[in-house]
Parts: sequence; C-alpha cells; structure tokens
Amino acid sequence: MTEWAEQNEAGTRLNSNGFHLLTVDELRHDAETIAMLQAANATMKALGYTEHGQRHAGLVGNIAQNVLEHLGYDQRTYQLGNVAGYLHDIGNAIHRQNHALSGSLLAWDILRRMGMSPQEGALVMNAIGNHEEERGTATTAISAAVIIGDKADVHRSRVQNPRLEDFDIHDRVNYAAKRSFVRVHAEEKVISLELEIDTYYAAVIEYFEIFLSRMTMMRQACNFLGCKYQLIINDTQFA
Repeated sequence: MTEWAEQNEAGTRLNSNGFHLLTVDELRHDAETIAMLQAANATMKALGYTEHGQRHAGLVGNIAQNVLEHLGYDQRTYQLGNVAGYLHDIGNAIHRQNHALSGSLLAWDILRRMGMSPQEGALVMNAIGNHEEERGTATTAISAAVIIGDKADVHRSRVQNPRLEDFDIHDRVNYAAKRSFVRVHAEEKVISLELEIDTYYAAVIEYFEIFLSRMTMMRQACNFLGCKYQLIINDTQFA
C-alpha cells in the first residue's frame, strides 16, 4: 500500500503519483458527504430502520481502522478502512435495496472530486459494494474490516423509534444491547464481538433470530483476515 510521499504547497498529502491521500477527517467536513449521510439516515428513519447516519458511519470506520491496525496492516491500509467504513451506507440516500452497489458509485464521485487515486478508489468501492449480507463477500482486508465494523454495531443508541410500545424485534434487540465492542487478539488471531444485552428488553435467542446472517458474514470476514471469530454475549461465548 502506498505510504505518505510529500505535501504540496497547501499542505495536502500526496502520493508519489500526485494523487491526494484522502483521510476520513476530510470526509467528515465535506458538504457532499455530510448531505449524503444525512439523507441516507432520513430515508432509513422514514422506513422504520435503526440509525444509519454519521454516528454509525463514524463507528464503522473507526472499528475497521482499529481491526486493521491491531492486525499489523500499514497506515494507509487502515486509513482506507476508515474511509470506506465512513462512506459504506451513503447508498441508502437513493434506496435501501442494493444500497451497497449504488453507494460505491456515489462514493467514487466524492473520492475522485477530492483527488483520490483510481487504485485507492477501487479498494474503497469494493469494500462498500461488499458489505451487504445479501450479496457481499470479503475479498480484501479493507472489505473484511468494514464488514466487521458494520455488523458489530448493535446498540440502543441506534434505535430511532421514540415509542417503546411500538418497537419491533430489531428495535428491541438493539435497545437491549447496552454495550458492543470488537476486541482483536492479534497474537491469538481471534476477533471477538462482545455484547452486553439487557434481557428485560430482548432475549439472547432473539439476537440469533434476526442477526444470524450478520454472524455468518462476520465469520467469513474474520477468516479472510486469518482470524477466528468469537461471539460473547453477557460473558458467555457462543461462537
């Protein structure tokens, strides 16, 4: 992966071919990116889904970066994991169905405008395009890390329905999740998803009922990174 090469007169970091080494901090302040994420979450809220906006985007990106960094990948690789994680859900601004594919194309317009190289853009597009359970598969370290970050975000802060009595099973399971944390045991080659679930709001079995495809996808992503996947709920290991 290309490392930092030089800075231009404006202080922008460039690679050896003159392309901009874009970081997630720049995306967080980009008006187009902000608009797409806000529109994506507005769509999902209207459809009754959990939060898919800037909070989720930032968390997924950070988890992806942390996974790659702890496994020893180079700086630029884990930075691209953060970029891909931050942009992975912008396709929801168009439509929920096939949002990974539409999102990858929307992302390329943003990345190209901001000066990213085609080679790095292709890696980010691949990661975005492969994060859906229905058709996604980890084929690069970046795509694997984004999948792990996305599927790990189960938490009550994602619930957008204000009425507890109107919760569906997805609302209840997310609301029941008081804590979720991805822990990387680099030496043991193990990646653990640790959850604390308040069983007053949802039974542990309900997590498996609605998130089995997520767990399967996380396992494949961990395997791609050469790691074993572990699921730990309320201090009990299930996988």
